[in-house]
Amino acid sequence: MRNILKILEMATAAGRKTNHIKITNGSWMPLTIEEIGLGPHGLRAISVCHYGEQNGDAMRDPEMCFEVTAGNKVAMYPYYFRNDYMGTEREVYSEIDGKKMVNVREKRDQAAFAKVWDRNIKDQGFVEAYKASLTDVCLCGAATLNGKCSVAGCVASVKA
Repeated sequence: MRNILKILEMATAAGRKTNHIKITNGSWMPLTIEEIGLGPHGLRAISVCHYGEQNGDAMRDPEMCFEVTAGNKVAMYPYYFRNDYMGTEREVYSEIDGKKMVNVREKRDQAAFAKVWDRNIKDQGFVEAYKASLTDVCLCGAATLNGKCSVAGCVASVKA
């Protein structure tokens, strides 16, 4: 999920919190990225989800949860998939009689789906929509980036 990592990097560079990011983008379902604690291996976990609505209920279409590695090479590894419209919920890791199990086929399927979904997230413009959301407008009317006016010497306050 390179594009999700790009969004998280942009948020961090802009001094924004990464625990909850919601990106609205035209007619597409909003994309939500949330920190959800620790994953099955004790690494930072995030949920990536498109939320729709049916009969007043929030519906995940889909939601995937990933563990995020740290260090020189940051990567995301899927471990959970859910689509409420299809009534589907699948996990890579389980425990049977105290023994931890890995569903290798599910792990492979989720990784393949995540690759396609990541490309769709980019093609549907969510990365650019988030980048644009980081640009505000100063009270003087000029564009700002990361809360700073682009006009040299401007003393007006940046709109919150």
